[in-house]
Amino acid sequence: MIMTFKEKLRGQKPLLGTIVSLPSPELSELLSLAGFDWLFIDMEHGTMSSGEAQRMLQAVKNGCSAVIRVAENTPMLIKQALDIGADGVIVPLVNTASEAKQAVDSARYPPVGNRSVGIARAHDYGMNFTDYIQRANDSVAVIIQIEHEEAVRNLDDILAVDGIDGVFIGPYDLSGSLNKLGDVFSEPVQEAIRTVKIKCSEKGIPIGLFLQKTDTIQAELASGTTFLAVGTDTFFVWSGAKQVLESVRRLAP
Repeated sequence: MIMTFKEKLRGQKPLLGTIVSLPSPELSELLSLAGFDWLFIDMEHGTMSSGEAQRMLQAVKNGCSAVIRVAENTPMLIKQALDIGADGVIVPLVNTASEAKQAVDSARYPPVGNRSVGIARAHDYGMNFTDYIQRANDSVAVIIQIEHEEAVRNLDDILAVDGIDGVFIGPYDLSGSLNKLGDVFSEPVQEAIRTVKIKCSEKGIPIGLFLQKTDTIQAELASGTTFLAVGTDTFFVWSGAKQVLESVRRLAP
């Protein structure tokens, strides 16, 4: 039986993923076949529609999980992401306990939450309707993003909300909220990240983080990070192309 992403988050194995921002089923297929454990499909900063995101989910292979970051913390967007078959949602800019509860409630069916029920791809367009709605509350992952200094201040209250399956740290927005935009390795930003990691570890909540490059992966895993989004689809395309071009140009007469 294929493990759900929620089960993978609670496992002992570090999970390596990447961000997919281009509306391309072929890209999500290629990245899943390459061996990533999970895909971070970005509907916050990406350009894809709900229909395009569904086709990207349909293209995923190799037991890879696919999680959608919704554009904002609203019941409609969370419902749509789950109805098209995402293994979970990443909810951006959660700064308070009430916002965390809204994210959780929007992803859970009654009586636990308030997710509405409709016929959709998640339960094979109704063919496995009963089975899905009976297990969805236990299998769908709800990941909140901590990416603002206000969220760090409110972290104890946020982490007390039942139903949070993971916390994903957004270092770049966090740096902006601390007046260090883009300087994610500055001491104020790193201190905030350490605080989040310590408090999540104390609660037993899995910690995720975005890295542009691979040189700090070992240090991140050693610090308690358990699921990583490394690089982006666009970065892989342009960096790979640039590397080939530079190699060829060095060899050209």
